[in-house]
Amino acid sequence: MVRRIESVSSDARLTGRGALLTTASAALDAGDSVLLTGEPGIGRSTSAATLAAERTAERAGTLVLRCAPAEAERHLPFLGMIDLFSEVGDPAFEVLSSHEQALLRAALHRSAARDAAQDAARGRSYGSAYDDVLTLRMAVLKALTALCERSPVLLVLDDAQWLDRPSAEALAFVARRARQLPLTAIAAVRTPNGPAGAGSGQAEALCPGPVVALAVPPMTEREVAALLAGQGGPAWPRPVLARLHTASGGNPYTALELSRALAEESRATGRDPSGPLPIPPALRRLLLARLAPLTPRARRTLLAASAAASPTVALLRRAGCDTAPADVHEAVLLGIVEPSPAGAVRFTQPLMPRVVYEDAAPAGRRRVHAALAEAADDPVERAHHLASLSPGWNAETAAALTAAATAARRRGAPAIAARLGQLAADHTPSGDPAADADRRLTAAEDAVAAGDYALARAIAHEVLAESARAADRVRAWIVVLDSSGQAMAEVADVFPQALEDARDDPELLARLHYRLSWRAWLVEGSAAAALTHAADSAVLALRAGDRRTELLALTQQSALEFYLGRPGAERTLTRALAAPQDPLVLFDHNGPVFLKHRRHLLHDRLDDARTELRALVYTVRYRGSAESLCQCLSGLAQVEILRGRCEAALDLAHQALRVTEQAGLSQGPAWYAVALAEAAGGAADRALAAADRARRHSEDDDDQLFLPRALHAEGHVRLLRGEPDAAVHALQRVRLLETGQGQGDPAVRRWQPDLAEALVATGCADEAAELLAETRAQAVRLGRHGLLAVLDRAAALVTEARGDPDAAVARLELTAARLAALPYRLEEARTHLVLGRLHARRGAPVPARTALAEAARLFTRAGAHPWLTVTTAALDDLGVPASAAAVPVGLDALTATEHRVAVLVAQGASNREIAARLTISVKTVEAALTRAYRKLAVRSRVSLARAVMTRGGTR
Repeated sequence: MVRRIESVSSDARLTGRGALLTTASAALDAGDSVLLTGEPGIGRSTSAATLAAERTAERAGTLVLRCAPAEAERHLPFLGMIDLFSEVGDPAFEVLSSHEQALLRAALHRSAARDAAQDAARGRSYGSAYDDVLTLRMAVLKALTALCERSPVLLVLDDAQWLDRPSAEALAFVARRARQLPLTAIAAVRTPNGPAGAGSGQAEALCPGPVVALAVPPMTEREVAALLAGQGGPAWPRPVLARLHTASGGNPYTALELSRALAEESRATGRDPSGPLPIPPALRRLLLARLAPLTPRARRTLLAASAAASPTVALLRRAGCDTAPADVHEAVLLGIVEPSPAGAVRFTQPLMPRVVYEDAAPAGRRRVHAALAEAADDPVERAHHLASLSPGWNAETAAALTAAATAARRRGAPAIAARLGQLAADHTPSGDPAADADRRLTAAEDAVAAGDYALARAIAHEVLAESARAADRVRAWIVVLDSSGQAMAEVADVFPQALEDARDDPELLARLHYRLSWRAWLVEGSAAAALTHAADSAVLALRAGDRRTELLALTQQSALEFYLGRPGAERTLTRALAAPQDPLVLFDHNGPVFLKHRRHLLHDRLDDARTELRALVYTVRYRGSAESLCQCLSGLAQVEILRGRCEAALDLAHQALRVTEQAGLSQGPAWYAVALAEAAGGAADRALAAADRARRHSEDDDDQLFLPRALHAEGHVRLLRGEPDAAVHALQRVRLLETGQGQGDPAVRRWQPDLAEALVATGCADEAAELLAETRAQAVRLGRHGLLAVLDRAAALVTEARGDPDAAVARLELTAARLAALPYRLEEARTHLVLGRLHARRGAPVPARTALAEAARLFTRAGAHPWLTVTTAALDDLGVPASAAAVPVGLDALTATEHRVAVLVAQGASNREIAARLTISVKTVEAALTRAYRKLAVRSRVSLARAVMTRGGTR
């Protein structure tokens, strides 16, 4: 029996192979064998060795028998058995008959008389050779049985695909008959393999069953960073780490080799590490060795695939590779190319196409590019090959590359557009410097949109060094500014130079004043100064006819007016949303649609805000910048928190963090979203760590815009953890910063209720009352009804602290009813929690239980696990188990996928059957089941089935 696990979680919060080793250890504890599979260098051998070491440390006396065959030795008979029994002395064979001892000792080269064993190895048909084969295998089984009678035995078979045939057949014979023995195995097998190597199916046969097959996963970017740091490598910046991770495919060996080669090259030449990664000779030889089994015909086809920008089987056939389907299939069998039903040709190792291409002769490359240029029906693909065929200046090629860059930009592929734009500039004749600068700057702007800030800045500085035209220089300065992200303090010296270049040109000044607005808010912390610059930018852009800048400036002006509580904010946003629109602004996180979702939040229209953001996220994924995607995902996560969809919020926040890390963006905003999501639906400890990282990143960037948000997240988490003094410390800093910036609409950032609650808890009820009165006046003036309801919850605590608990109860009950009519599920649940605690302090256990049970129900339904933990503790203090007090959650708490999975489980379907029926992966089924267990408070499939039947299987 084989229990196959297709993938193992490599969550970025886990270190190295923690999840894999935990799963494998559990299997070994259960008496199962473990089969580790993966490509060369992925860590199979290290994982196997770690597991064996842990096993012997945890279970003293376990006998470990090891072998690690090599490819060059796989034809040597019984070498695997010789290695396995190398630590076993001859006395262990005394249980064998004399004939069995003779055969086994001969096979292990412990006897001069080896003819019979050699006959058995070859399976020759004369004499008693077949009898000797059986006798030898029985001898191995008896010897291992005798060893198992003394202590458990663990076989460690590293690189099992190279095990010699006689040893493999003997071990398979044992494995089929060792089910009652304390005999387990850890086998590591290389996949994909060449035809000479044993596949994972053959390796499974070597292990006593049941066998748990685990694919060793590639490392995450964070794990690669930790690996490189642990090896004493350079502290690479985030963009370089992202490139190392991408190029290595998460393979630790490949990442280490690339990092070492890059460090050596940087030391030797002083070259910027943002350029192409050098491939060290050892790694190149390893990759070329994987190509060795290919036929010459398949090798030529893969050369064409490596030269293509977007290779497909159809394109390769049009380019003269008539046998492309068979050639690609051959490469798939060898694990060089991924299988693809759609016909795309994708190499399994990211560096492989480069190695294939560089290994070919120059004449062969030119022939391939010529054929592909003729065959390509896509302008991007054709331009790619024309550039390779026409080195040097060529106006026609430059024009074709420019058109291709435009096409890539329209498809939402700014990284490709930036590369093609660079090539277009490189091919632009020297007599046209204006066209050269324009193409370079457009490529730099595409690089900003792609999040490749190092490339963008490098191109911008090239233009600044060569061009004297004011328009070119200002565009280049703006690229430098835009590529700084949240860290605008680091480029403060750019503005005087840019303003001097702009002189009195209204179009150039409009663009600079827009960025000066951001600087005033981010660096100086002055919303009023930022508003002045935004309004000036809008006026200048209107005069110049620059609608794009005008729309950005109007959006910024409106956002600042909302923040300052100015009555004209709605009118300004309406102007920003009016036609004509610019698509690049419309789908930008600094554009009016993004701000429109914030306006919905101010008016408690959470569903409308969610609808706007979901549509925006969908569009930005394909047409927007990495920074816009990060901001949209973070915004959507915060909306889901307010709606009480905490698990969705967690997923979105961590997506935003991944986008941020991969693009090398400033990380403060993403960690802020993660902190809020973890506080709502994850774990309080992780939330506090994320808030700390958000604060440190914002302080490092001198980002006054996000620093108060990070501090609010910290204060919120401290309050959740029952640390009111620390909460007050963080939230008072927020108050100081926000007041200094001029916040006039308290609903823009709702830190005031948390601060008031923390102040009451620390005995400062009068200060809390003063804060609440000031905030209430602003909220009433602006009609912020949702915030007013939450303020009432904090006001009830002030009332209790002043000695009127009955009035406080009445106010909390009214607040809970008001929030039930609003879409703020977590705030409603928090109100019931506060009400329950107040009843408990009054010595009224019955109403306390009722209120806390309602809080538990709402928190459970929302997936708000940290808050549910707090509520459970409050119920425990009353002597009531949370399970007895909480109202069972209905199936409507499940997502559509979780509901379908739960119903199919109730019908008796296995995870694999569910995956096939719903056309999703087994991993997705397992994740949905985990979430369903948590939401419905069950622990097994039987309990889940019972919950489905008792709570209604349909909805």
